[in-house]
Amino acid sequence: MNTESATPAGPTFPFEFGLNTFGDVTNDAAGQPLSHAQTIRNIVEHGVTAEQAGIDFFGIGEHHTDDMPLSAADVVLAAIAARTERIRLGSAVTVLSSDDPVRVFQRYSTLNALSHGRAEVILGRGSSIDSFPLFGYDLADYQELFEEKTNLFAHLLQGGPVTWEGRTRSALEDQDIVPHLETALPTWIGVGGSPESVIRAARYGFSLMFAVIGGPVARFAPFSALFHQALEQFGHTPKPVGLHSPGHVAATDEQARDEFWPHYLEVIKRVSKTRGFAVPTEASFLHEIGPAGSLYVGSPETVATKIVANMTTVGANRFDLKYAMGGLADDALLTNIRLYGNEVVPQVRELLGGNRSRLASVHATRGLAEQYTGLGVEEL
Repeated sequence: MNTESATPAGPTFPFEFGLNTFGDVTNDAAGQPLSHAQTIRNIVEHGVTAEQAGIDFFGIGEHHTDDMPLSAADVVLAAIAARTERIRLGSAVTVLSSDDPVRVFQRYSTLNALSHGRAEVILGRGSSIDSFPLFGYDLADYQELFEEKTNLFAHLLQGGPVTWEGRTRSALEDQDIVPHLETALPTWIGVGGSPESVIRAARYGFSLMFAVIGGPVARFAPFSALFHQALEQFGHTPKPVGLHSPGHVAATDEQARDEFWPHYLEVIKRVSKTRGFAVPTEASFLHEIGPAGSLYVGSPETVATKIVANMTTVGANRFDLKYAMGGLADDALLTNIRLYGNEVVPQVRELLGGNRSRLASVHATRGLAEQYTGLGVEEL
């Protein structure tokens, strides 16, 4: 049987490759943590280096902790925009639940203006919940906050005066929100594997970014198909799907493992106290960097092969590598960025055999899609 002719002819999107960071504090040559100020200045240099290496997107994830002090990502992205010309810039993610959608829109429409249309935003509920008590939000409202604020953000993207009412903030009536967008602001929803979150992204016609930080990537393939089916049922045009995962690229597999493992262990130990992560063993780490795991650690050849396999499995057209890991030296991160852009990405493009990605077929999970999209919009 000719499988190529049997595959449904679906829309295609360009392959895209990004880098992102949570602003992890790195170490100096003596192994001592850098200051928050120097960490932020270094990230600007990382963004500039990413453009020089030919990378498509550079993102900064919002965090509010001593080891990840990137609480104002849009300001840092604006500094990168002033020194670059091509690379797209955005959040990875913005914790919309504990922010004001109007202010998020205003900040990223400003970034979009400064960068001549290169801004993006990835919205998330906040798997790291530090911002909720910081800004006076109750975790009991976790779901409602994100649902209402996503709804308002979708209204803001439409342009023109906004009329909106909800429980989580004051109403707007025929309100002009400035600055106006000169070009579209691509918007994604970051998802950790909940079908309800996938449906939410489809309902609003946003793109979908899977945050895969552990376990087999293949478990996300049904959600990718669900997303395409839901978009169709909600009457939206097809949208891109992306993968976000941590990793580290060095000259050899051994060097990448040796540089990454001790810092990865310390970071997971620290965050496990508040997020319930299992502390990895060396054996579990080796499994995660292998073909069945979701850490991309190794030589350019090793990382490229794994990216191709998982993009194909999920039907993704974009891959974002979370390149920073607290405790690594800044020189190691710069090497990671250059190897990713100059060696990994070209190999991935060659292995994928083209410049565009065909959407995954939705037929295999039609029943799963109908289970959720059969509900009314308000019920979800």
